[in-house]
Amino acid sequence: MTADPYGLDRLDLDWLRAKPGVKWHRSRGRNLAAWVADMDFPAPAVVRDRLRAFVDGGDLGYPDFRPTNGLADLFAERMAARHGWSPDPAHVRDLDDVVQGVRLVVHLMSSPGDGIAFHTPAYPPFLATSTGMARPLVPIRAERTEAGWAFDVDRFRAELAARPCKVLVLCNPHNPTGRVFTRSELTALAEIAQEHDLVVVSDEIHAELVHPGGGRHVPFASLGADAAARTVTLTSATKAFNLAGIRCAQAHVGDARVRAALEAQPDHLYGAVSPFGVLATATAWTEGDAWQAAVLARLDANRHLLGELLAARPALAAIDYAVPEATYLAWLDCRALELGDDPAAVFAAHGVELSPGPDFGEQGLGFARLNFATAPNVLTAVVDALDAAVTRAR
Repeated sequence: MTADPYGLDRLDLDWLRAKPGVKWHRSRGRNLAAWVADMDFPAPAVVRDRLRAFVDGGDLGYPDFRPTNGLADLFAERMAARHGWSPDPAHVRDLDDVVQGVRLVVHLMSSPGDGIAFHTPAYPPFLATSTGMARPLVPIRAERTEAGWAFDVDRFRAELAARPCKVLVLCNPHNPTGRVFTRSELTALAEIAQEHDLVVVSDEIHAELVHPGGGRHVPFASLGADAAARTVTLTSATKAFNLAGIRCAQAHVGDARVRAALEAQPDHLYGAVSPFGVLATATAWTEGDAWQAAVLARLDANRHLLGELLAARPALAAIDYAVPEATYLAWLDCRALELGDDPAAVFAAHGVELSPGPDFGEQGLGFARLNFATAPNVLTAVVDALDAAVTRAR
């Protein structure tokens, strides 16, 4: 029998349903949970051990982060080792999370009425940034091709000519489609950003979740001097190490205009990271790679298993599923099932929670997003529940 030291091959449903986090707690055991982007796996034991030892030490007072908490240097070292990019640690700032970083840059570098651009379908907080902050969306629209998902850059260029824009928000790898943008695709966006003098906010939180054959993650700021000088790169250990609750992210602020705007803000206005977040991040980045490698192998197997499970069930075989190049999120085109604009609502009524496609914008009508970061027995149960839901709905 193959060893499973990290508990990735089988998970107990009763244990999952008893978890206090939002993913499983929200349905209070009524439904299987395959929606919000948390993994089902226990967080790395080494991180949990370090946090436990810190608490047992008894000092929960103000942390001494001067002259530095060390994360900026660790961030720069990891970017160089993983992606061949050598950012300046002096330009790294800590944040509560990546969404805070997106909204902070949009707030500081644009005004209500100014357009912001991002790829659609879009991570729902990006859409909420556009509507809630009164920055009209300039979309870069997805197109389904035989090879998977592609984005119409020429159409984006034409829309920019007619609709002023101040900020380009990039999500690479892309949520929800799982695309890993190629260097040529990113270079085309960099040229457009230069032509229109756009500030680029590059959300690269999924960069360490690229699958075999999915290409290589290219940090946007690594494309050249101009890209580096207009880009704020956002990332966090939280996604790749299942630590969303620690509330700690990093922003490499390559754009001097953004750095100046941040430095002009009142001290403490945007909060500060806690010692728990700093310790968890540092531990994950320095001691968690073996855990992450095992998880990546499980996710790679699961993305193919999902396709096999869907194809094997006649009620679900019509779902169009492009195997993602990165992330643990499956963007399912359920329109052929004729379940309406929000098939996730039908699934939820029959026992399984997926993320509603309409939450990702108009291009999500008829779609649902499925989180496959779980053990095979749970993923199989999720697909069985989908199959039963569609059968009953008919």
